Amino acid sequence: MDWNTPVTKIKGVGEVTAKRFKNLGVETAGELLRHFPKGYEEYQMPIPCNRVRPDSLVSVELTLVKSPKMFKKGRFEILSAEGKDHTGYVELVWFNQPYLKQKLVLGKHLIFRGKITKEYGKLKMTQPEIYEKEKYLPMLRCLRPIYSLTAGLNQKTVQKSVEAVLTSIDVPDLVPQGIRREYKLMKLSEAYRAIHFPEDSDITKEAIRRLAFDEFFTFLLTMRGLKSAMAVVPNCHVLKKHELSDRVRASFPFELTEGQQTAMKDIFHDLSGCTPMNRLLQGDVGSGKTAVAILSLVAMVENGSQGVLMAPTEVLAQQHFQSISELLIPFGIRVGLLVGSMTASQKREMRKMAETGDVDIVIGTHALFQDEVHFHKLGLAIVDEQHRFGVKQREQLASKGESVHVLIMSATPIPRTLAVMLYGDMDLTILSELPKNRIPIKSCLVDPSYHPTAYRFLKKHIQAGEQAYVICPMVEDSETVEAENVVEYTEKLRAALAGIPSENGSDSEREPVVEYVHGKLSAAEKNARMTAFSEGKIDILVSTTVVEVGINVPNATVIMIENAERFGLSSLHQLRGRVGRGSLQSYCILVQGKESEETKERLGALVKSNDGFFLAEEDLRLRGPGDFFGIRQSGDMDFAIADIVRDKEMLVNAKQAVEHLSEEECERLTQELVAIQGVSMVY
Repeated sequence: MDWNTPVTKIKGVGEVTAKRFKNLGVETAGELLRHFPKGYEEYQMPIPCNRVRPDSLVSVELTLVKSPKMFKKGRFEILSAEGKDHTGYVELVWFNQPYLKQKLVLGKHLIFRGKITKEYGKLKMTQPEIYEKEKYLPMLRCLRPIYSLTAGLNQKTVQKSVEAVLTSIDVPDLVPQGIRREYKLMKLSEAYRAIHFPEDSDITKEAIRRLAFDEFFTFLLTMRGLKSAMAVVPNCHVLKKHELSDRVRASFPFELTEGQQTAMKDIFHDLSGCTPMNRLLQGDVGSGKTAVAILSLVAMVENGSQGVLMAPTEVLAQQHFQSISELLIPFGIRVGLLVGSMTASQKREMRKMAETGDVDIVIGTHALFQDEVHFHKLGLAIVDEQHRFGVKQREQLASKGESVHVLIMSATPIPRTLAVMLYGDMDLTILSELPKNRIPIKSCLVDPSYHPTAYRFLKKHIQAGEQAYVICPMVEDSETVEAENVVEYTEKLRAALAGIPSENGSDSEREPVVEYVHGKLSAAEKNARMTAFSEGKIDILVSTTVVEVGINVPNATVIMIENAERFGLSSLHQLRGRVGRGSLQSYCILVQGKESEETKERLGALVKSNDGFFLAEEDLRLRGPGDFFGIRQSGDMDFAIADIVRDKEMLVNAKQAVEHLSEEECERLTQELVAIQGVSMVY
């Protein structure tokens, strides 16, 4: 078995299971090994009933004192039993597992492990695991991996499949032995075993160090190769004039900030150079990156080439198209739109115009990647929100023309030290100031007891003609749970708002229109609801982080974020940036579900500052490199296991290692990387 062996060749994996793995993006043995656990559970000693805390995961040793009973409730078959120890009783309940009845013998001593709740003064454990004591005790303090799943796939199947691969595969190790020795890295094969079948937390931490190093090493190796390749490519779209761009700039109803002017100088310098531009424009939420993008595109058109602007969502692409078209039509510049929801004939027409040169600027989404999309003379590709698009994708877009200039725009605040390492193939410009007319967003941190006041605040602003977001976290790594969470909250919010009297006492005031979006909706449904919100047809949008980027609603003035402690500072800052885009004062209400001093300090930093780069540094300082088993929160790069904040030390080490490689070593390792498909991630 090698890295590219199909999962159907793994013992115990048939066609049906292979299809389920495919839903998780797993089709080969290598991809299965890189389907890392999302977390770990630890088996603890059973505790007495009188010491359990409701809503916690515990193990209890009980004697069954009531014979199990089966009864039906709707579509559920419910199995119920009762157990006791010397301190109390626990009701035990299972759904649709009638076969367990034979295990539950009256008077038998068993260990039950599960989440315990308290209802009407009685302890209740739902869907507990059942163990005999002699089998449970050897598992104490063992870490059990928990994987992301899909319908029909369970934890045991994933674990058995991973075990089958680990016993049969020769894990290819790209990192030279000298580098492994220098940075005290364990063997890659040992790291894969330790991450999937951990003996203890210390060994697993070492495994994460090694695997994080590998991800950074292969990423930075790719970056070095890209930079070397770009250095010998001639500039086929040389900027010779920018008078039209200056006229468009003069038509703006605002003055460019100093940062925007510096960005334009950097970009025009690149466009006039000997090799194609490859620049990252990093600017905080609302810093005016789009204005820079427009002027850059106009300059390219003025010099006889076409430009594309790729947005992360259809809604934002359509918003860009409308605003940019209106701005540039008076200057004779032709702007087109290409997104997935267009009809087949509309797409054909736009592709034809792009290929014949009858359109100057095309704005779109991933639809621009399609093989059938060709351009007459593409000179500049601008990608909005870099961490939503990978390196391979931007290469694919740039390949639509000859030596295409590339400008990447990102609002994700990454500390400069990390940005320089992560975007090593690119020149960097940072927009650090906001336009003068921007009113700072007012933020506050509250606990759930503030909900009634918050709902009154929401209704007051809606009745004043404004709009709002409410963000719910994804409680588990499951679209179904996410959907239920958002839908349930929407119903609760509608009821709460309906019970709040109007500010002016009038009964004629209409109730706010509250809708939701979540990951289980189809792309068309999500687009339709986000478009309706942007058009003012929805007053309050309840959502998960699908609105973190990709929608611009100047009329939205309030965002309330539930369980804010579940998000990283960068995500919270991005979410807060959904408001404050118009001329009205905007507000961010952070509802902290669980209190701790660390959480209070972290969220307090967000309340005190609207500076995304300061917050990125604070996140780095407060989280530190030691949180190996916490939720990955950065979301900045699509690494499978590495976290640029938690694993900063490994990132620095990998950068040093790649820099010290000779050109010959780089070329050899890059060829090996291409050969071992699957080790290389899709960036």
